[in-house]
Amino acid sequence: MIKPFKKIHYNAPVILTFTFLSFFILVLGELTNDFSTRLFFSVYKSSMSDFFFYIRLVGHVLGHINYEHFFSNFLLILLIGPMLEEKYGSKNMILMIVFTAIISGVLHILFFDSNALLGASGVVFMLILLSSFVNIKKDSIPLTLILVIIIFIGKELYNGLLAQDNISQITHIVGGFCGGVFGYMMHNKEKVIEEQHS
Repeated sequence: MIKPFKKIHYNAPVILTFTFLSFFILVLGELTNDFSTRLFFSVYKSSMSDFFFYIRLVGHVLGHINYEHFFSNFLLILLIGPMLEEKYGSKNMILMIVFTAIISGVLHILFFDSNALLGASGVVFMLILLSSFVNIKKDSIPLTLILVIIIFIGKELYNGLLAQDNISQITHIVGGFCGGVFGYMMHNKEKVIEEQHS
């Protein structure tokens, strides 16, 4: 006999908190006519003496333009994120999200200072590339990882050169690069632990 589920498990605390916080910030932005989003949750060129500059440098991954923008990002984050948080741990997941936010924010300010950047798409692409490292075995690289990198980089370069839209391809590329670096580092860390126990 199949037993019914008795409770809801908060299975991925970082990913779920990130999702709920971003949704709350989206609603708050609507209530304040985007004032709160512009002040705290969009990154753009401003004085480094401005206290809010440092909040925006990380907080921009929590801000979203509208519900479509939010759902397109968090559908993927909720699909991939819990598996990765379980594998790598909540503390590492926080560090990876914050690091990706800072790197993408700094690069946006340096190269694209004419407009604001907001949204979790850099985190999405970080998670996509990071997930490709899950299947790496000793002394071999999965073909899926190679295909993801080729398709991902090709698509973003194509869109960056030819597409006329408001999407920041550099953020996607930076997020993917961060995911690749994190995946490589985590894989090497696991190899060292395995060698120590063998």
